[in-house]
Amino acid sequence: MAAGSYAPQGRGANYEARVTGFVICTCLIAATGGLLFGYDLGISGGVTSMEPFLKKFFPSVLQNQSEEAAHESAYCKFDSQLLTLFTSSLYLAALVASFVASVLTRIFGRNFSMFVGGLSFLLGAILNGVATGIALLIVGRLFLGVGVGFANQSVPVYLSEMAPAKIRGALNIGFQMAITIGILVAGLINYGTAKIEGGWGWRVSLALAAVPAVIMTVGAYILPDTPNSIMERGNPEKARQMLQKIRGTVNVDAEFQDLVDAVQEAKKVENPWTNILEPRYRPQLVLCIIIPFFQQLTGINVIMFYAPVLFKTLGFGDDGSLMSAVITGAVNVVATIVSIYSVDKVGRRVLFLEGGIQMFICQIAVGVMIAIKFGLDGVGVLSKGDANMLLFFICAYVAAFAWSWGPMGWLVPSEICPLEIRSAGQAINVAVNMIFTFIIAQVFLAMLCHMKFGLFFFFACFVAAMTVFVYFFVPETKNIPIEEMNQVWKSHWFWGKYIPDEAVIGLTVRELEERDG
Repeated sequence: MAAGSYAPQGRGANYEARVTGFVICTCLIAATGGLLFGYDLGISGGVTSMEPFLKKFFPSVLQNQSEEAAHESAYCKFDSQLLTLFTSSLYLAALVASFVASVLTRIFGRNFSMFVGGLSFLLGAILNGVATGIALLIVGRLFLGVGVGFANQSVPVYLSEMAPAKIRGALNIGFQMAITIGILVAGLINYGTAKIEGGWGWRVSLALAAVPAVIMTVGAYILPDTPNSIMERGNPEKARQMLQKIRGTVNVDAEFQDLVDAVQEAKKVENPWTNILEPRYRPQLVLCIIIPFFQQLTGINVIMFYAPVLFKTLGFGDDGSLMSAVITGAVNVVATIVSIYSVDKVGRRVLFLEGGIQMFICQIAVGVMIAIKFGLDGVGVLSKGDANMLLFFICAYVAAFAWSWGPMGWLVPSEICPLEIRSAGQAINVAVNMIFTFIIAQVFLAMLCHMKFGLFFFFACFVAAMTVFVYFFVPETKNIPIEEMNQVWKSHWFWGKYIPDEAVIGLTVRELEERDG
């Protein structure tokens, strides 16, 4: 048996539930929250490669390109801390917002946090679209960050709580699917707006962020809250009715009882931020930190929000760099569909492990190619064949991420935490994700300048480490009801020692009663 692979099939796996149109629609609407994050990831890199935008806000970057083009390393063309601050400021705001959102999500519900996130993102889009100076541009980015923080904190939890256990993975990955669609749409918009005469195309790109914001805001307004959240806020009868509605049956006694037990346990917790530090929650705490940490250290956001800049640096040209970003965005969408189809069949671990191996191979290949063509001095050119081969390896890398660490990085942390620490756990997940997204966004261009092709080997080392970590320490969670996840931890070879018997014994007693009764 592979280390960490065992997942018990408890009574809850047999909850009576139908896949209803209602639950599919609510999850699809909620998943559009991922458009906010995805659109920004895709739009930022394209805008920062547009000369009119750079001329208005970052003229020093253009000056460096023109004055030093003859002798400057290709690795250092875009090295500007102010330029990276434009991209990375959003993630600082998202980091702070995720902690605020965790409190509001628990008090007012998941859909309330989604609504606040949509409004904030809408305001940020408007400010960015009309910005005339760098200060207003950064302020707009901060509002966008608040929107991303609220959405990323609430949407994955909402999806995991609404979905039946047998298709929870597929519905939760709807969030990642929306992220990838946002990235692709942003790439197409950048490709079109870059051709607008007059140099104002970048305003269109930034202002159109209002579209996913409106979708998110309106969607959150009409969505019902989850049974878990309704119960947590003291409305058991309403929670039962909602559970019956989303499961398509009146026979929800077993799942409802588990929900009641989870809420009773949650009521014992006065401060989830203190409790999540207790040994009994050690597996959840570690994974809510390690998974988003490794997700960002795959280097994926380097590819996604700096793709046009990276391709332009490697000699693809203006149109070629934007189109190459569109191609990787399309690969991202298609590969995410693969994960939706397979996650509840082959499980989380298989996708984690296969994706890690494929990403490692591709990053080594990209690093070797760039080393051969550009060397240490950064002087060189790519032939058409070389460029196509480089694009192939980058696309294969993006595909591997899109069916593994991309969706699994949001799915697994959102489904492993018991109700009493779920908001805190998801806030930690988002916060770690955002802080390392910020760090990588802030230092990537400087790292590319100084580490050169070694940067891809740097990320490959982390991919190797995280693949080993998954093999030994991440158990399989497919088909396990969200309120019975302690069975997984208790049966794990390493994490089991942290889970007290009483955390799962209640389930065992009821199983015996049902069997004997």
